[in-house]
This record gives sequence, structure tokens and C-alpha cells, in this order.
Amino acid sequence: MRWPRWTRATPSPSAHTNLGTSPIVEFGTEEQKRRYVPLLASGQVLGGFGLTEPGAGSDAGSTATTAVDRGDHYVINGSKIFITHAGVGEVFVATARTEPGNGNKGITSFIVTKDTVDLDKCGKLGIGHAPDLPKTRGVRAGKKQEKMGWRASDTRELVFEDAVVPKENLLGKPGYGFINFLKTLDAGRIGIAALSLGIAEGAYEQALHYAGVRKQFGRPIASFQAVSFQLADMALEIEAGTHLLYHAAWLKQNGKPFKKEAAMAKLFCSELAMRTTTQAVQIFGGYGYTTEYPVERMMRDAKVCEIGEGTSEIQRIVIGRQILGELVD
Repeated sequence: MRWPRWTRATPSPSAHTNLGTSPIVEFGTEEQKRRYVPLLASGQVLGGFGLTEPGAGSDAGSTATTAVDRGDHYVINGSKIFITHAGVGEVFVATARTEPGNGNKGITSFIVTKDTVDLDKCGKLGIGHAPDLPKTRGVRAGKKQEKMGWRASDTRELVFEDAVVPKENLLGKPGYGFINFLKTLDAGRIGIAALSLGIAEGAYEQALHYAGVRKQFGRPIASFQAVSFQLADMALEIEAGTHLLYHAAWLKQNGKPFKKEAAMAKLFCSELAMRTTTQAVQIFGGYGYTTEYPVERMMRDAKVCEIGEGTSEIQRIVIGRQILGELVD
């Protein structure tokens, strides 16, 4: 059976477009845009976003990776973890601390490059590698991480070992890396909300179809109130999530403030994806726990939506600050 396209959702397009490309479009110089955006926009190479560190997850302001000014270049040392495309990607935007002891204002962002780990495969396919793109010496990918879900996504550590980054690769103003990356995450949360909603829709449609054909006690299980109520709740929450998502996207597209709405959409849709996929597995019963049907994978994929690009707890902090700020103003 061929499953709907949304059941095969991965974070790669979102990480490449929202996180790897948009910071260069938003904060890059004209020369940086000319050099990197055509490669990224055409899909010739994959991009990535380096913010999370072993000691700086939700507390991204605790960035420990350092960038030391050496005149015409910076020398960067440290590492980023859970980085989508760290292995297969070639262009990354990443943060490093340029001013120790200056808190969030001491963090700067940079553009760094490296070769994909799949050079042979990219050579055969003719895509995924830009041989003429100068690579940053001292940047490498770590071991690929095995994950519960999103297993098609390349996730690794991105390591900086005396990485030599020319001054022209500084992204935005010095000390503005943290602020600019938070703006990037605001937009990226709309993308995660859309991905989450797609997973929820796929799980709902699979559960709806199965409930109509699976029979117990001589009739389809959809005729039992316990099952029909679950399906009704799924449909209701998916409709609500759709409105939250589209509203946040409309605000961004029209140049209006959207931080609160993006956080709301991401929070609601990611938790909706987890609820809906769990309910779908329950409706499938024992079959739902097997790999014969896609709902078990959808449940595993849904979980990371509550974690990536800001955990559910962080979204509630963002929303709380926004509404309290409105009350004070």
C-alpha cells in the first residue's frame, strides 16, 4: 500500500530552508547571499544550523564554543550537537562566543562550510556537493546518531577544531548572533508546527480508515462510541491546529509580529501530533504496535516535535512572556 505523502515527513526541508538558508537571506551581506543562497536554494548542497551544544540546549545563551579574533579571521573551537545535516550538509550557520563574560551579547554567528560525508554518492547523483565552494579548515562531522524517530534525517555533532573562519564569513554584526538566531527560531517554529500537523493528519486518516474496516463483535470498531469519540477529538484538534498554524504563517508573511502565535502553533501542533499518533496506535490495537502499519513510526516521529526548535516548556515561557508583556504595556 502507498501511504500519503505526509506520513513520510522528515525535518530535512525545514532544517535546510528555515534554519540553514533563511539566516543568510535575513542577515547576510550581498556577497554572502550571492555566494551561498543559489547553492542552497537550488538544492545543490544542503544547509544546517548550529546552535545547540552539550551544555546549551534550551539555555542557548550558555554557548561555550569560542571564536577568537585573529585579525583577518576567527579561530573557532567547540562543538554543536543534534545538528540536522551535520554529515551530509556543506553550508552551516553557527554561533560562537566572541566576548567572554558578556552573556547573550557576546555571541556572534558565522557561516562555515565543509564537505559532505557522502562524496561518492553525491558524485554519482551529481548533487549534494559543491567542489568549487571553499571549505572551512577545521570543521568536521561526528558520528551519526541513532534516534528513536526521524531516522531518515542525518543528525550528528558538528565539531570545530581550530577552525579558521575568514572575517567575510561573519554573519550579521558581532554580538548579534544570539538575537538573530532567536528570530530564526521564531520562523522555524511555524515550519515545525506544519510538520507536526501533517503527522497528526496522517495518523488520523489511517485510524479513520482502519476503524471503518476493522470488525470486532460483528461490526466495524468505528461504530463503538469509545472509538468514534477518539476520532471526533482528533478531527476537532486538527482543525484547531490548522487555524493556529495558518494564522501564524499569515502574520509572518504580512510582516506583522508573530512570536507569540508561532510559539502557540508549535506548542499546540507538536503536542497534538503526539496525542493523535498515540490514539491512532491505540485504535489499531496490537497491529498498531507492529511495523506492518505506519502509525508506530508516526508516533516515534511525533515525539521530537515536542523537543526540537524549543521544547514545549520553552514555548510556554515564550507565550507567557508575550501575554504578560501585553498586560504590562
